[in-house]
Amino acid sequence: MLLTNATVATMQGGTAYGLIDRAAIALEKGVIQWVGPMDQVPAEFAGPGDDLEGRLVTPAPIDCHTHIVHGGNRAGEFEMRLGGATYEEIAKAGGGIVSTVRATRAEDEDGLLKGALRFADALIAEGVSVIEVKSGYGLDIETELKMLRVARRIADLRAVRIRTSFLGAHAIPEDMKDRPDTYLTEICLPALKQAAAEGLVDAVDGFCERIAFDTAQIARLFEQARALGLPVKLHAEQLNHSGGTHLAARHGALSADHVEYATDEDAAALAEAGSVAVLLPGAFYTLHETQAPPVAAFRKHGVPMALATDCNPGSSPMASILLAMNMGCTLFGLTAEEALAGVTRHAAQALGLEDCGVIAPGKRADLAVWDAEQPAELPYRIGFNPLHRRIFGGVG
Repeated sequence: MLLTNATVATMQGGTAYGLIDRAAIALEKGVIQWVGPMDQVPAEFAGPGDDLEGRLVTPAPIDCHTHIVHGGNRAGEFEMRLGGATYEEIAKAGGGIVSTVRATRAEDEDGLLKGALRFADALIAEGVSVIEVKSGYGLDIETELKMLRVARRIADLRAVRIRTSFLGAHAIPEDMKDRPDTYLTEICLPALKQAAAEGLVDAVDGFCERIAFDTAQIARLFEQARALGLPVKLHAEQLNHSGGTHLAARHGALSADHVEYATDEDAAALAEAGSVAVLLPGAFYTLHETQAPPVAAFRKHGVPMALATDCNPGSSPMASILLAMNMGCTLFGLTAEEALAGVTRHAAQALGLEDCGVIAPGKRADLAVWDAEQPAELPYRIGFNPLHRRIFGGVG
């Protein structure tokens, strides 16, 4: 396949967006073979091609942080928040994550899959080629494994890649609410071992917050992950400063996510570790937060910033990667180029993927063709999807 007459945002260095005007892209066997100006197409790829009529081509977006496998919904809690209740108040009243745990335990695999596909389809419709999916709404061995199996099944039914994260340390179940270490010993760590043995886990995540697990408890989880040869990532510094970002950096985490309360020192630690800061403006918006992530510090220290939907039933019921880009710009002050890098190159890095996220020879032919003239149009509009065509593994 030869794509011609395109404006290509390669998301590599050199120029803004790595932009190439009047460009062509040669694809073969699901891999990008060549990209460059149309008048320089190598003879081996020359031909009439597929005229894109000047449309914008970018790497296919990647959603690197979601919770799309779950039972039920939390619309009632949305009403509570409208009435002034805080995230912590809802959690302490038996809502929040624990309420979704009850619904997820009660649902069978087929029911969970049906629900997850609705969100996956919404993301795919915006060009997304990779979706990270977390467990964490089981909090028992059986349901954690059930969630991960469902996540894997999504890729059997849709043209999308799925990366799974074990998030057993998401909350403390009601029957162990005062015994977090017991929960880790008897449920979470054994569930992780079994999930790894079944090949269901790509990374290990945790929720390091005052209402969840402290740094010492997360360190136990990370040590088990290392023993199993699995990379780690962490929900850190979302609601207060708990030291999670430094912990993630010390363990060479793929990413620290949320990070609203991260400090300049945290940013320096992430930079030294090569970790990505994953920004989740949907949760910031939904929870009416006022503490924005330290974007200036991340820039100063050269920390890659990814953007994701955090699609979940409570704090971020959002299934639009385009809206995440817009919110990243309007709420957190990202540039349009940072937003696009955040859902392509840096999102791939946050998942430990090296075969996608940019348009370059040797990378997967996962592309999005947009009815747009310039990249800034993608985060600019609200509630509008300009996707013209999605190419997944060279097909589309």
